[in-house]
Amino acid sequence: MSDAIKHECGIAVIRLLKPLEYYKEKYGSAFYGVNKMYLMMEKQHNRGQDGAGFASIKLNTKPGERYISRVRSIAQQPIQDIFSQINDRINKEFNKHPEYANDVAAQKKNIPYIGEVLLGHVRYGTFGKNSVESVHPFLRQNNWMHRNLIMAGNFNMTNVKELFSNLIELGQHPKEYTDTITVMEKIGHFLDDAVSKIYKDLKKEGYNKKEASPLIAKRLKVSKILRRAAKNWDGGYAMAGLIGHGDAFVLRDPAGIRPTYYYKDDEVVVVASERPVIQTVFNVNFEDVKELEPGHAIITKKSGKVSIKKILEPLERKSCSFERIYFSRGSDAQIYKERKMLGKLLIPKVLEAINKDTKNTVFSYIPNTAETSFFGMIETVEDYLNEKKTEAILSGGGKMSAEKVTEILEERPRIEKIAIKDVKLRTFITEDSSRDDLVAHVYDVTYGVIKPTDNLVIIDDSIVRGTTLKKSILKMLDRLHPKKIVVVSSAPQIRYPDCYGIDMANLETLIAFKSALALLKDRNMYHIVEEVYNKCLSQTELDDKDVKNFVKEIYEPFTEEEISDKAAVLLSDESIKAEVKIIFQTVENLHQACPEHLGDWYFTGNYPTVGGNRVVNRAFINFFEGNNERAY
Repeated sequence: MSDAIKHECGIAVIRLLKPLEYYKEKYGSAFYGVNKMYLMMEKQHNRGQDGAGFASIKLNTKPGERYISRVRSIAQQPIQDIFSQINDRINKEFNKHPEYANDVAAQKKNIPYIGEVLLGHVRYGTFGKNSVESVHPFLRQNNWMHRNLIMAGNFNMTNVKELFSNLIELGQHPKEYTDTITVMEKIGHFLDDAVSKIYKDLKKEGYNKKEASPLIAKRLKVSKILRRAAKNWDGGYAMAGLIGHGDAFVLRDPAGIRPTYYYKDDEVVVVASERPVIQTVFNVNFEDVKELEPGHAIITKKSGKVSIKKILEPLERKSCSFERIYFSRGSDAQIYKERKMLGKLLIPKVLEAINKDTKNTVFSYIPNTAETSFFGMIETVEDYLNEKKTEAILSGGGKMSAEKVTEILEERPRIEKIAIKDVKLRTFITEDSSRDDLVAHVYDVTYGVIKPTDNLVIIDDSIVRGTTLKKSILKMLDRLHPKKIVVVSSAPQIRYPDCYGIDMANLETLIAFKSALALLKDRNMYHIVEEVYNKCLSQTELDDKDVKNFVKEIYEPFTEEEISDKAAVLLSDESIKAEVKIIFQTVENLHQACPEHLGDWYFTGNYPTVGGNRVVNRAFINFFEGNNERAY
C-alpha cells in the first residue's frame, strides 16, 4: 500500500520422507530440499524483508557428527545472503573433496545444511531490535538430541507478560523478554518434562541411558507437549518447530488468524504461510494444498508418520482479512478473486462521487499491489457503461444513424498509468522541511493525460495513516490539475490497532482515529475522549475475558461518510487545488468479497481473542497519557 506497514513474517517447513540418495537419483542433487527451501522463502519475501533464517536437521547421525545447522541474516537482501553463504560453504567442501560429488553419505556426514528436516523464515522487524539475534529460527540447545528445539513463527502474543511470569514461576530464567523466547521456553519446558518422564519409564523397564535415547524419540507425544505449552497462549500464530532427533510440527492458533497451508505426498511434507508458494515450488494443483484447521497441528514424526492433531479447541473462525487485501500473494486463486470483488463493490460509491460522469473521469491505481482491485473496478465500470449504451441504442427505436451508434459504442473507461513509484529514491535528510520535500517526490506522475475538466479516481489497497497520501501522492496528483481527486480504499477504515502480527500498535497514527477526534472537537464532544479513558482505566485489573472495547465509543457519534470526509480534509492541505474525496470500502462489502475470512478487528474493533480488548484499551490509555509505547 502507499503507507509503509510491516507484517509479521512467513514460515516454510520441508520434511523429506525418502533417503537423500533418492533425491540425488531422481532430481540430480541431494540438496533438493535446500533448493526447494530457497524457492519457498523467495516466493514469500513479500512477508518479510528485514531478516531471514534457515535451519536444518540431519536424521540418524552418529555421535560426534553435527546434525543441526542454522544460518541467519539481516543483510539488505537477507534470503539471497543466506543461500549465498550456504552455497559458498557447499562449494568450498566440494573443491576440497571432489570425491564427495557422487557420495551422498559423505555429503550428509561432512557438509552442513544438507538434511531431511528444514525450516525457513522471513521476518519483518515489527517488535524488538532488528539485529541478527532477533531473527528466527531460534535455537534451544542441549546435549540430549531430543531436547534440542528449533522454533520459528508468524505470530504475536497479546499476553506475553503473563506467559513470561509463568516461566519465572516454573523456576526458569528466560534470557529475553520477547514472545519468541517465551513461547520457545514454554514448549522447551514441557519437552524436557516429557523426556524425563519417558526416561523414568524406560529405566523401570530395564533400559540403560544409551538404549533409552532412540526409544524416547519414538515415544515422545508432540501433541501432548503442545497442548500443555499452548494452554494459555492468546494471539495469532503459525508456530513451527523442529526437535533435534527429527520430529517436526506446525501449530495454528484457534481462531485461524494467521494462515497455514500444507501439502503431502510420498516424497515430502511441506508447510507454508501461503498456498501458491507450495503450488508453484512443488508444481501441484490448488486442491492438493490443504489449509491447516484452526487450533490444529500438523506433526511429522522422525519415522515419517504424519498426523493432524487438535491441540486447542477452535474458536469462531476469524482469519485475517487484511492479509487477503494486501499482504498475501495475489497469485492465490481465491485471493485474486477476492481482490477483484473488492474493487467491483466500490463502484456504486465511485459513480456517485463523480456524478456518473465517466466521460470526464480517468481511472488509475497506486501502488502496484492495488492492480487486481483496479481490474475489478474497471470491469464493473464497463458493465455500467454497457447498460448505458444498450439503453441509449434501444431508445433510438431502430432509427439511429450508424455514426450515432458508433459514437455511443466508443465510450469506454479511461484508464491510465498515472503514478509510478521511484523505488530508488531515498530520503537521506532528517530535517523535517527538507525531508517532506523529498518525500513528495517518491512518486512520479504521467503528464498530459488529465484535462482540467477531469475527475481522477485512484484506488489504493488501504489508507492506514495517510502519511504518504498527504505528503506525496495528493501533491503529485494535484500537479496534473484535475477538477476532483477521488482516492478509493479497497479496505474499510482502519480504526483499531492490531495485536496479532501486523505493525499497527498505536491508535494516534491511524487517520480514521485522527478524523474521529477532529470531529469530536468540531462538535464540542471532546469530553467523550476523557470518558473513554476513564472507562479503559477502570478495566486494567480485570481478567481479559471481562474486558470490553470502549474505544468504539469514539466512533459511535459519526457515520462512516463523516469520518471519510474529515479524513479528506485532514490529508489535503491548502496547497491542493483540486477537490479531494476519500471513499472507503464498507465492512459489509469486505465480508461479501472475503466470506471465509471474517477477521475484521482493524475495522470493527471485534477482536477474535480475549487479549485484543485489553490491547486496544491500553493503546487508548497510552494515547491519552502521551506514552509512546506499544500496547502489548
